[in-house]
Amino acid sequence: MKKFSPIIAILFIALGLQSCKYYNFTGTGKIDADSFQVNYFQNNAPLVEPGIERTFTLALQDLIQGQTSLTLTNSDADLIYEGEIVDYRISPMTATADQRAAQNRLYIAINVRFINKKNPEDDFEKRFSFYHDYEANAQLVGGTLSTALDEIFERITQDVFNESLAKW
Repeated sequence: MKKFSPIIAILFIALGLQSCKYYNFTGTGKIDADSFQVNYFQNNAPLVEPGIERTFTLALQDLIQGQTSLTLTNSDADLIYEGEIVDYRISPMTATADQRAAQNRLYIAINVRFINKKNPEDDFEKRFSFYHDYEANAQLVGGTLSTALDEIFERITQDVFNESLAKW
């Protein structure tokens, strides 16, 4: 059985470190930007849940800060995220034998405009949405609402990140 050569190991390590210049662990390529801003997302949904616009705005800021080395700014950023919450609705999903809802679905849709000042061809306006199902006998308040919003916003913010920076 042959032993692994230290020279080959050093070569693999050097190539691995060099490749991080273009790709990182989040799947983004080299980002041609230094800063980003996330403008406040207005809640324009027909059914308004107070506070979710702030929760979403902060969730998107946190995700981008956590997965890139971009600097968050309040103005004049290279990358700008803005938009509005356009839909927030609760609807019955499954029924029991006596025609009562057994499960409800919270659905949220957000319209996002992405502006890349350094590469305008990357700009887009797109609607992102996701949902959370919960027991019909549960009230959508407190911990139930927090769990639902966490799940929905985690998915939507990751989709926005992938569309704007990961190009997936």
